[in-house]
Amino acid sequence: VLLSTYPLIQINVPEYIIMSEHWNVEEVKKSSASTLSEKLGLHELFSLKVWRASLAELVGSAVLVFAIDTIVISSYETKTTTPNLVMAILISITVAILLLATNPISGGHINPVVTLSAVFVGLISLSRAAVYILSQCTGAVLGALALKAVVNSSIEETFSLGGCTLTVIAPGPHGPIIIGIETTQALWLEIICTFVFLFASIWMAFDHRQAHAVGRVVVFSIVGTVVGLLVFISTTVTAVKGYAGVGMNPARCLGPALIRGAPLAWALGVLGRAHYCLRGVLFVHKDHSTSAFPHGWLHARYSKYRRDSSPLEMDLSNFPV
Repeated sequence: VLLSTYPLIQINVPEYIIMSEHWNVEEVKKSSASTLSEKLGLHELFSLKVWRASLAELVGSAVLVFAIDTIVISSYETKTTTPNLVMAILISITVAILLLATNPISGGHINPVVTLSAVFVGLISLSRAAVYILSQCTGAVLGALALKAVVNSSIEETFSLGGCTLTVIAPGPHGPIIIGIETTQALWLEIICTFVFLFASIWMAFDHRQAHAVGRVVVFSIVGTVVGLLVFISTTVTAVKGYAGVGMNPARCLGPALIRGAPLAWALGVLGRAHYCLRGVLFVHKDHSTSAFPHGWLHARYSKYRRDSSPLEMDLSNFPV
């Protein structure tokens, strides 16, 4: 019996292996297709919560651009000896308040740099980030339009709607002159200050343990303070009237630039911040390890968030390292 059945076993086993391998290939193909969709987070494009969060980002960005640009203009129009100090303090308070207001709904990004950083460390999906950034840029344009509607034409011309202002028009002995800083100097300031901004404050908000330890108000107050300090430092070291300080927010530069038709300023902002947005993630510290791009960093299933991916509500303990 053994001799008669043994050849059958020898013949059937290779056939089984071939069928098994064929089945595995088909399953892998199906799995790969679904995994790509999950990695991109395409299902979130049909989520009402994501669009609700994007509306909060739009409104927050619009208010941010209107408020900060108004602060820039009013600080330099006010006859004070240290307008940059007043401007930095007011910007710190404004940023902290807006982050606290939008955090329960969208996570309190209101900045494409923060949103991209969240993607790079796997906190949100690429699809959600695209919706957020589109909303932030749209809100910035609306905020600039609102500012344009309330200021007179001379202020608009002098301060370029208070966006990422590199130069202003000032009275001179022989008529109006343009004063400010060079574009190369402004680009380097954006690169360095955006890196410091990410390294010093954002990762505290992304780390749920630190965030819960010190509290939401303290975290966003620190973020606002860091932004204000960098604005004050950048305007102080240049010592040139006409420069409004680092923006560290491409959307804030984009809005007034589109309304004014000046693409150079926001292009510099985008280049500088995108560069150090990538560099900043190299210093993320998670469980005694540094990882620029964790395994599955674009995978939407690693988004351990509540309240639509609030940095203060995320659980990073299960992130792959």
